[in-house]
Amino acid sequence: MAVTHAVIYTASLGVVSHYVGQALPRRWFHPDRFPFKSFRWEQEGNVYRRLGVHHWKDLVPDMSKVMPDMIPKRVSLRGTAEEAMTLVQETCVAEAVHGVLMVLSVGNYLLCQNLAGLAITLFDAIFLNLPYWVIQRYNRPKLLRLAEKLQRKENHGSENSDSHL
Repeated sequence: MAVTHAVIYTASLGVVSHYVGQALPRRWFHPDRFPFKSFRWEQEGNVYRRLGVHHWKDLVPDMSKVMPDMIPKRVSLRGTAEEAMTLVQETCVAEAVHGVLMVLSVGNYLLCQNLAGLAITLFDAIFLNLPYWVIQRYNRPKLLRLAEKLQRKENHGSENSDSHL
């Protein structure tokens, strides 16, 4: 019975965390500040690339593809700096939510204090949340560079249009 409670706990946290994440004010999240700013040891996300994130990140489920209230996780050079920065903010929110979920996964063990509870706790933290947390840390520096590039492109375009006046 305790294992069932732990599984229900994990599933409930997953559902509730979606709505909490959507409700969080984006102004609370600053990609240029702790804890979202890249640490020097992360080498602007390159440490995660060496861990192979670029090979598996697109294989994990993307909730934005099934939840209409979520922002799609794609931006291109045809997009705007604002769109790229919106995605940057979303990486901060996702990182925060998955970080909290990793901490809350300990609740599985509190509900089921045996080897099965420990296994559920570790599975929840390591397989259901850590990959998403890592993906955010990997993607954010690239998205910030893209936003800067798009901003320069937009500024350059506005300078050219101003010169025609």
